Amino acid sequence: MRRTKSVTLACLMSGLALVGCGGGGGGVSEKSAADLLDEANARMEELSSLTIKITNTVGDDQVTWRMTTDLKNRCQVKNTFSASGTLEQIRIGETDYVRPDKAYLETWSGNDLGAARPGKWAKVPVAESKPGGGLSQCTRPFESFGTATKGEATRIDGREALGLRVTDPSDKEGTYTFYVATEGEPYLLKAVYKGGEGGKQLTTTSFSDFDEPLDIRPPASTEVLDMGESKD
Repeated sequence: MRRTKSVTLACLMSGLALVGCGGGGGGVSEKSAADLLDEANARMEELSSLTIKITNTVGDDQVTWRMTTDLKNRCQVKNTFSASGTLEQIRIGETDYVRPDKAYLETWSGNDLGAARPGKWAKVPVAESKPGGGLSQCTRPFESFGTATKGEATRIDGREALGLRVTDPSDKEGTYTFYVATEGEPYLLKAVYKGGEGGKQLTTTSFSDFDEPLDIRPPASTEVLDMGESKD
């Protein structure tokens, strides 16, 4: 699934009202787009926790990915594939707990999920995780890219926001629209990507639960597959 890149704005206008920058130092009309993006990305990088939900649709196929994370090494993830099952993951430090359903295991049998069995949590060392193996990192980069153009004011999940259209020379068929809060902290609230071959791909990424307390724990020991038992 295409990973949507993250871009944010800092001090933005809502209608005719100038919203101040949480970090101080001038308004949106006084700063370049690059400066605004850099300021906001820096703010997102400062977060201690975050929930990210990505829905990626290509034709009739849809993948939903949801992660609550401390942006370091503790996170909880759920991948749902419209045609090929569900994979849940809890990562705590150097340990992954992985629970696939039957449809996922049948479709993605090439992925190394250790002792995973349908409906059971398997305890797997993070060191065994490989790129493309189906498991997620708890980290998330926030980086500026492409050329940004200011769009229209709107509301996202009850918050005043401004849309920002971004084009990337490396993806001539795609466009990104990022929606950033213009009240309170300049958080990125949502990003929408449209493009792909024939313009059939739509990826929506939403951000929420900024700096909220986390309650991510290992599964109960009775729910975790015994590694020795799985080899019998």
